[in-house]
Amino acid sequence: MGELYSRTKRFVSKGAEKELGKEHKVLDQGFIRLVDYMGKDGSLVRAARTSYGKGTKKASEDRTLIRYLVRKKHTTPVEFVETIWHAKMPIFVARQWVRHRTASINEYSGRYSIMPDEFFIPELERIQAQSKLNRQGSGDTLPLETQQKVRDLLVSDANQVFDHYNKIQEDGVARELARIGLPLSTYTQWYWKMDLHNLFHFLKLRIDPHAQEEIRKYAIKMGEITKKSFPVAYEAFEDYILNAVNLSTLEQTAMMDIMQGIDINQVAKYRFKNKFERQEFLDKYKLLQSKKEPIEYDFNFQKTNKIIMRKRNKK
Repeated sequence: MGELYSRTKRFVSKGAEKELGKEHKVLDQGFIRLVDYMGKDGSLVRAARTSYGKGTKKASEDRTLIRYLVRKKHTTPVEFVETIWHAKMPIFVARQWVRHRTASINEYSGRYSIMPDEFFIPELERIQAQSKLNRQGSGDTLPLETQQKVRDLLVSDANQVFDHYNKIQEDGVARELARIGLPLSTYTQWYWKMDLHNLFHFLKLRIDPHAQEEIRKYAIKMGEITKKSFPVAYEAFEDYILNAVNLSTLEQTAMMDIMQGIDINQVAKYRFKNKFERQEFLDKYKLLQSKKEPIEYDFNFQKTNKIIMRKRNKK
């Protein structure tokens, strides 16, 4: 128990080995760390080919297969890689996190243990107004005076609640009842196990700019760790899922209009009667425009390759 073996017959990810146990700070008092895993990029290949060992002989062939699996949404082989995380986060972040139900979770218990006097307090710039476009999001920056007032109230309320929590227990009240008044900003911890396919789904939703900033910070850090641990699979995830832009039938029609030379604003106004759908399309269009990069074709390189191929064929 607890010993590290230098030799093993199981797949080992060098990137994951470097990340094991490494604590990454998130928010003011939270963290995320990878504590265990099963498999590596090659596990997807082995599962897909239903064979043992390394499967194909060339790494390029393995990469092609992995990209094919992710691109075509053949998800079962991707589920053959498992990850286990240790996370510490505010309860309101945990409640968003736990919506991803395809996971095994063991959380710190306020029934058995005393809840630590730790709660999340946002930075001043994070205290923003309610968004006018998104009912569940933040909007414009508030005046500094308002931000400071709100922050002071959050600190005062949390301190008072924890003071009452301790006094209630001193009076002999059970921990399972004493905890019910604690705020959502209270920190909790858990061990969280999820396979790579469902982890990709979690990251897709929680790295998205529309996700709440606090959980997004955890997801971004987890994405960085996952990328180091399973680089080929994560590259495919970035290309085909994370950074992909999905267009509805109506949006595709609107894009065809634009390609015909019709002004984007006219198209948006004519095609989208719902203001939310219209704004979503405009956001996607701007995103696609931002991805534009000039492409330079090296025709000389292609010509040289053809000449070399001809020479080899003659031999």
